[in-house]
Amino acid sequence: MTEFTTWFAAMTGHPPHPWQEELACATDCRDRLIRIPTGFGKTAGTVLAWLWNRMMKPKDAWPRRLAFCLPMRVLVEQTEAEVRRWLKAAGMLWDDVPATHDGKVGVHVLMGGIDAGDWHLNPEHPAILIGTQDMLLSRALNRGYGCGRARWPMEFGLLNQDCLWVVDEVQLMDVGLATSAQLQSFRAADAGSGYRPCATWWMSATLQSAWLRSVDTESLIDGLTTSADRILSIPATQRKGSLWQVTKHLRRTPAATIADVASLVVAGHAGIADGMHGRITLAIVNTVDRAVELHALIAKQKSVGTEVRLVHSRFRGAERAAWRSEFLAREHCRPGADRIIVATQVVEAGVDLSAGCLVTDLAPWPSLVQRFGRAARYGGSAMVIVAEQPLDEDAQVLPYARAELLAAREFAVGPLAEGKADVAQAVLEDFEAGLSSDVRSTLYPYTPDHLLLRHEWDELFDTTPDLSGADLDISRFIRNGDERDCQVFWVNLDEHYPDTELQPGRAALCPVSFLRVRDWLCGKGKDTLKKNCRAYVLDYLDGRWRPARSRDLYPGRVVLVDAAWGGYQIETGFTGAVSGKNDPPIPAVILPATTADQRADGAQDREDLSASCYQTIATHGREVGHHAKRLGQSLGLSEPLVHLLDLAGRWHDAGKAHPAFRGSIIAHDAPDRKDLAKAPSGAWASVSMLYNAGSALGRRVGFRHELASALAVLELLARRQPDHAALRGGLESLIGDDDAVGTTPMVMTHPLADELAALDASAIDLLLFLIVAHHGKVRAALHASPSDQTFPLAERLGYPLRGICDGDVLPVFPLSTISGMPSELPALRLRLDCARLGLSSRFGRSWRERTLALQRTHGPAALAWLETIVRTADVRASRAGSGDPLLNAAAHDGDRP
Repeated sequence: MTEFTTWFAAMTGHPPHPWQEELACATDCRDRLIRIPTGFGKTAGTVLAWLWNRMMKPKDAWPRRLAFCLPMRVLVEQTEAEVRRWLKAAGMLWDDVPATHDGKVGVHVLMGGIDAGDWHLNPEHPAILIGTQDMLLSRALNRGYGCGRARWPMEFGLLNQDCLWVVDEVQLMDVGLATSAQLQSFRAADAGSGYRPCATWWMSATLQSAWLRSVDTESLIDGLTTSADRILSIPATQRKGSLWQVTKHLRRTPAATIADVASLVVAGHAGIADGMHGRITLAIVNTVDRAVELHALIAKQKSVGTEVRLVHSRFRGAERAAWRSEFLAREHCRPGADRIIVATQVVEAGVDLSAGCLVTDLAPWPSLVQRFGRAARYGGSAMVIVAEQPLDEDAQVLPYARAELLAAREFAVGPLAEGKADVAQAVLEDFEAGLSSDVRSTLYPYTPDHLLLRHEWDELFDTTPDLSGADLDISRFIRNGDERDCQVFWVNLDEHYPDTELQPGRAALCPVSFLRVRDWLCGKGKDTLKKNCRAYVLDYLDGRWRPARSRDLYPGRVVLVDAAWGGYQIETGFTGAVSGKNDPPIPAVILPATTADQRADGAQDREDLSASCYQTIATHGREVGHHAKRLGQSLGLSEPLVHLLDLAGRWHDAGKAHPAFRGSIIAHDAPDRKDLAKAPSGAWASVSMLYNAGSALGRRVGFRHELASALAVLELLARRQPDHAALRGGLESLIGDDDAVGTTPMVMTHPLADELAALDASAIDLLLFLIVAHHGKVRAALHASPSDQTFPLAERLGYPLRGICDGDVLPVFPLSTISGMPSELPALRLRLDCARLGLSSRFGRSWRERTLALQRTHGPAALAWLETIVRTADVRASRAGSGDPLLNAAAHDGDRP
């Protein structure tokens, strides 16, 4: 046996299939197509191949993160359990304690909620991310569903750099499949300017390379289909063993009503005997409503002792979590089990159970192949019944197209039933091999309704909200039609508005079609909530839960609903019905506590990360620079770039010297200094009273200190070298003289000014971006907030931009130099020239021109990845909360919150 074979067997209890060993022993990590039948270990083959190469060998060319993308939530929980078991067996499962991360792999589930862990704060450590296409693709598009807006860029950068995507069960992904291919083509195009590799493995028992082909992916798909080693399948010579000897007798029968289907299920279950895998019947129908109705009918007709369970996508995480431990796993398919499982497509692929009888609605051929895979999954024999609903012109066949069902019936189910009347894997392989190209394209159609274009991906880099806090709708790139979901959670509310700290974990969230949520809460065509309905969405601009309107209920939105309104039952999931007098109450789910960075990421004006023991700007900046430098070195970045990360860390909070920030610290025992970066939680004004700069300067609602920091860099550089290439240099003939240069004292020599002057223009632009983006709230564009437009002192001071007025001054304060020693900066006037369109006579190019140039140079993904390094360093330094040698520690080292 090979080294890998021995290791794989120790992890799983059995030797690898040949295709699994071929994948793990490949010389490099590249894009691949994996077309492997159900039951042949696709999850183990891909996860353990990554683990072997990244951790066991280890190979640095393999990405640090594995993103396992699944179409259904129930598959996520099953995959998580398997991955944790393998990592535990290997002694590599990280316990979420920062000090123990080296040599360990974190496992993080992305299904909404705030309890996915701090994976975004560990860019240098290996991690396996498991999530639905909604959660992973939305994050890869910089619009993470169920996630604080300010965190979007971090997760965007980490999923598009240093990441291997495994896109599983692609036949269920609809438009999301095309999006995954487009994203990989964009990443490949930017590989030359990126810093870490990215690859995608697409896999399914019915995978067709044509599904991935577009104008953008042409060269990528050509490279896959012309290289034999990049397409994995099981050749005829390897089709041996018990799984190739299974029989699955096929019968087709008309079923005009759901009652007819119920009769087929009950009769089918009665016709199978208890065996080594129990007496399990699986009924799969095409919609949630049909599943709920079928479950109710079967529950009335079943024999005494037969358990009937319901599985569909409209359950909360709390209820789904119990399925695996109670019935939806291999260990529950054992002698004595007597069970009928009624389900929708959520069990169509990947769910590890084996049915002796399978009854399924007629569905598109790729879906039927997957459903057949749930029958006799562990060997032996099974009965398969295809219940054919009417397909006349008026028939309701959603969520599928009538043409797809007709093709499956005419070109596949019919011929198979009339031939061998068997749908075992060996029979299906022979059947597929004999298909003509025309029939194959008819059985496997794929024309996505929307195709993500490169300019759209580039535009999504900018996360600036509009004045209402809204965003570009990306849902059309993730799922189609009614499958686009909100995330609903229920809370027992009193007469007051929900607490701003109230945030759900994944156990509390229930996915529901956004169109259904609108009808349930507001009514068809109505924008306001129904009478007595209390439902809320979180407003990013003020950080509070506010009453929802229909227009707020869009895909990816988290919606808080008063439990008294109803709409959910433990046994059947989401009902959309208003609670009646006799309805049981909706059981509460314990909500997790929020962390400081989660609260800060979820609202524009939160300063939670600034709550720590008293610390000066210079000391905190030095510590952040140190963390950023260490991160850059561990990730293999070049020395100039590592230096730039350190410099960004030292400068990132310089803007906290602004009177608006210092005015937010109101404790009487606070150090009498103007340069505090941190203060204990009890030292701050309330959120509604933050940023009071005094009567002369006014309260600066929405003040962003990171923008003040970047403007200070520009001003110091202009005073040190006004003709620097990052400013006026080379543009003098276009912008003329700057009158302010002659009236502003020059800085002839200063260690921080000299350090800036030594950088070239592109490095200055990157430095400015990394400084301004370190909270994710000001980034690619500079736009006024609603608070700026209602500033009461605008007539005297002008309208501010993110709380900063043109001409505001940062006082004299010390900042850490490259040596780590503080050096006092001169007072710096903040000018808003760069926020205007066109060229500035003092600073040259506008802010937007600079960030667009950075996107072209680095690519949006790599730029966000660098941003994440600085942000991670800031959080780590803030959490450490060390003392400050510049302060009298004994008198001013307040308690950490």
